[in-house]
Amino acid sequence: MQKKILALAISVLVLALFLSLIDFEGIWSMPENMLTLIRLSGLLLLGIYAYHKKSLTVWTFTAMIGGVIIGYDFPQYAKELNVLGKIFLRLIKTIIAPLLFATLLVGIAGHSNLKQLGRMGVKAIIYFELVTTVALFIGLVAINVSKAGVGIVAPSTLEKPEGLPDPGKHFQLYEIVPENIAKAIAENNVLQVVVFSILFAIAVSLCAEEIKKPVLRFGEILSEVMFKFTNLIMYFSPIAVFGAIAFTTATMGISIFANFGWLLLTLFCALTAFLFFVLLPIALYFKIPVRKFLSAIKEPVSVAFATASSDAALPKAMHALEEFGVHKKVSSFVIPLGYSFNLDGTTLYLSLASIFVAQAAGLDLSINAQLYIMLTLMLTSKGVAGVAKASFVILLGTVASFHIPEWPVYMIFGIDAIMDMARTSVNVIGNCLAAVVIAKSEGEFEESI
Repeated sequence: MQKKILALAISVLVLALFLSLIDFEGIWSMPENMLTLIRLSGLLLLGIYAYHKKSLTVWTFTAMIGGVIIGYDFPQYAKELNVLGKIFLRLIKTIIAPLLFATLLVGIAGHSNLKQLGRMGVKAIIYFELVTTVALFIGLVAINVSKAGVGIVAPSTLEKPEGLPDPGKHFQLYEIVPENIAKAIAENNVLQVVVFSILFAIAVSLCAEEIKKPVLRFGEILSEVMFKFTNLIMYFSPIAVFGAIAFTTATMGISIFANFGWLLLTLFCALTAFLFFVLLPIALYFKIPVRKFLSAIKEPVSVAFATASSDAALPKAMHALEEFGVHKKVSSFVIPLGYSFNLDGTTLYLSLASIFVAQAAGLDLSINAQLYIMLTLMLTSKGVAGVAKASFVILLGTVASFHIPEWPVYMIFGIDAIMDMARTSVNVIGNCLAAVVIAKSEGEFEESI
């Protein structure tokens, strides 16, 4: 029954799109009220399907389509829906500092004893840093080539700040060090929060075990609470997506979707380039059977794509790698560690999206400024866990810390669900490959027949 409703909804929406196009081109004129009724009928059917499906992903896609239809057909009302996106972004801002602090504390203090971790820990951390840095620069190059955000005009209902500082123009090294952590949090200075969290985590790891354990436990509890907090806020995300897309369509017109298309195409091309020109050569260099590897991990990658969460794919990824031939002691160490330090798709997306926001805001960032943003993301991206939309938290924090206008973020959020599925899939592929590479380098890989 649900499939029939979905098929009918898609048919009606496609019909509405076709009729709208021929009406726009003047081939055959139809009453506008009739077109509106057809579009709303398709949306209603899609809403019924989403209600029965009870999936956040389905609700988000329904909200995106609903936002376009309401923004186009009822612009006078849609212009007032911007408040929904603003509420969501305010909620997201409350997460940034505690989420970064907790994840970095657990990620570093929980794995910082390199003598205990041995060669495997050193290899994994070096590998993660090199690969994610390459991913950052691929994203940076891709968005500078495509210039997907250039040409967007700010909505007249939003004030575009004048005289914004170039974040790299007067940069001094001491600015990354917080003089007051409360002030850094209040000002959304993500880099200073990260530096404080890293130093705090290192200090914890140097303490005696009786001191280290309760602090680390506090970090684990805080991290878990913030993940639940994030998931709770995400239930509001379809409503926020609806408001953001409706407002964007009403104020900027359908033409803005050309920029959306360029952004999506840029991300997909960059992720594809990363897979073929970075991960594939790594697999070939370490003589990993690529076809067997892809066949082994197809299920966890599918789960990651469907849920847009690396965490959801964690158990299946570890099990798949063990069946592929990776020793359990390697997979159980490298995969969880990689979830904090090796999110390749997310780091690539963050560099690309940050510059897109700057381009959309009309800022012509210097190379120095862009490299400073990359430096920030090299640190902040290591605190992003596999929770859905956690990367959006980091993006918003990065934009705020460099005083870049936030209104383009509303637009990105509207299509973030599509990008999230793609980058999360690459995260899982990259982490699985990392586990096999470390296993082979340690002699802990026995290829299954």
